[in-house]
Amino acid sequence: MTSETKASRVLLAFLLVGAAAAAGGHDDAVARRTMEEFAGFPASDGGEGPSTAFRVDSEGLQRQIDELASFSDSPAPSVTRILYSDKDVQARRYIKGIMNQLGLAVREDAVGNIFGRWEGSEAVLGAVGTGSHVDAIPFSGKYDGVVGVLGALEAISLLKRSGFQPKRSLDVIMFTSEEPTRFGISCLGSRLMAGIEELAQSLRKVVDNQNVSFLDAAESAGYKMHPEDLQSVFLKKDSYSAFIELHIEQGPILEKEGIPIGIVTAIAAPASITVEFEGNGGHAGAVLMPARNDAGLAAAELALAVEKHVLESGSIDTVGTVGILQLHPGAINSIPSKSHLEIDVRDIDEKRRNDVIEKIRRSATEISKNRGVVLSEFKIINQDPPALSDKSVVEAMEFSAKQLNLEYKKMISRAYHDSLFMARVSPMGMIFIPCYKGLYSIRPSPFSYSHKPEEYASPEDMANGVKVLALTMAKLSLE
Repeated sequence: MTSETKASRVLLAFLLVGAAAAAGGHDDAVARRTMEEFAGFPASDGGEGPSTAFRVDSEGLQRQIDELASFSDSPAPSVTRILYSDKDVQARRYIKGIMNQLGLAVREDAVGNIFGRWEGSEAVLGAVGTGSHVDAIPFSGKYDGVVGVLGALEAISLLKRSGFQPKRSLDVIMFTSEEPTRFGISCLGSRLMAGIEELAQSLRKVVDNQNVSFLDAAESAGYKMHPEDLQSVFLKKDSYSAFIELHIEQGPILEKEGIPIGIVTAIAAPASITVEFEGNGGHAGAVLMPARNDAGLAAAELALAVEKHVLESGSIDTVGTVGILQLHPGAINSIPSKSHLEIDVRDIDEKRRNDVIEKIRRSATEISKNRGVVLSEFKIINQDPPALSDKSVVEAMEFSAKQLNLEYKKMISRAYHDSLFMARVSPMGMIFIPCYKGLYSIRPSPFSYSHKPEEYASPEDMANGVKVLALTMAKLSLE
C-alpha cells in the first residue's frame, strides 16, 4: 500500500467516524474499531480528524437545482428540457461549468455524454463512475435525474473539501437523453456506452415527430458527427470498476416508511410496444353501429386487455401502461379509421414480463378479427433484460449508510435508469432518496411523486444521499 493510499484510507476513516459521531451514534471505542476496519491498520491516537469538513453544502446544491430548472421550455414550477433543444444545450453548458469549477477534466463523446474526471493516483485502473441525466419530459419536475448529476458533483466537492485523494479516478457522467421524449429511445447515451450495435445502426435513420433526423438534431446542438462515429461512444472493457447512481425514488415507499435511504438491488426490465389498427372511417351519424369497423374501439379494447393481462400475472411487480393512444382523423364526428398505441410493460422477472407481452399480442390479433380491422403493426421497440446490482457495490453502499447512522431499505427500482445499461459494462448500484408529493401539489394524490411539477426532494434527504454516495465512491476508489 502506498503512503498516499494509506493517508486516504486514514482520512476517509476519520470522515466516516466524524459523520456518524455528528449523528450521535459512535463512542470512542467504536470510532477506533471503525477506523481500523476501514483503514486496514491500527488507528493513530494523535490529532483530530477532518470530519468537521464533511458537510454537504445543501444551500448551494438547492441553488444549482433551481438554476438548472430555469433552462426550461415550460413555465415554472414545471420543467421541459428535450434532447438537443436550446434549453438542453444551455443545461449542458451549465453542468460543464460546474465541472470546470471543481477542477475536473471535462470531455464529451460523439452524442454528448459529458464526463468530469477527478484523476486518481493510479489512473490506469478502472474508474469509479457516478451520474445521471438532466433532460426532462414535458411539464415534469426539477429533481428527476438532476439530483444524480448535481448531487454527484457535490459529492466530489465534499471529498475534495475533506482532503480526500482517490486511488481510482472518479467520474461524474451526465448521460444524453435518458428520457425517450424526442426519438422514442430511452437511455440513449448509456445504451450506446454499453455497446448496443443495433442502436448505433438505427440512429443513422431515426427521425423525430417533426421529421428531423437524429444526426441533424445532434449537429444543431454542436455534435456534428459521421454515422460511423456512433460506435466511438462504446465503452472500452474495464473502463469502470463500479458505477453508482444517486436518484429520487419516484415512488412512495421511502416516504411512507420514513426511511431516508434506499439501496437498489435490481432494476425492473422495461419493454416498449407500438400497435396500430386500421379500420373503415365514416360519418359519426350516417354509419350505423353494426356496419362499423372502428379502429378506435379496437385500441380501447386492447388498452383494457393490457390491464387484464398485467393483473393476471400474479405479481405486484408486473406493471403495464398505455401511455399513448392516438386516433385518426381525430374529429368528434368522424369514426376513427386508424389508431396508434404505445404500451410500456415492466417486471423484475423477464420471463413473466415476456409472457404478458405475448398475451397482449394474442389479444391484439383476436380483437382485429372480431372487429373487422387490420392489425397493421405490432412492434416491440425494446425488450431489455433486468439488471441486478453488484454485490460488492451494494455492500459498499450499506457500509456507508451504516457508518452514517442512516436507516436504509433494500428495494427494487420499477423505473428504469441509465444504471440499467451501465450494469452491462460495470458492477452497478443505485442509491434512492425519498421523493415527496411536493410543494406545488394542488390536491393530495398517492401518485404525484415524479414526472410532475410537484416532484420534490428535501435538502436533508439530498444531503444524506450525497454523503452515502461520497463515502461509497471513496471506499470503492481505494479498492
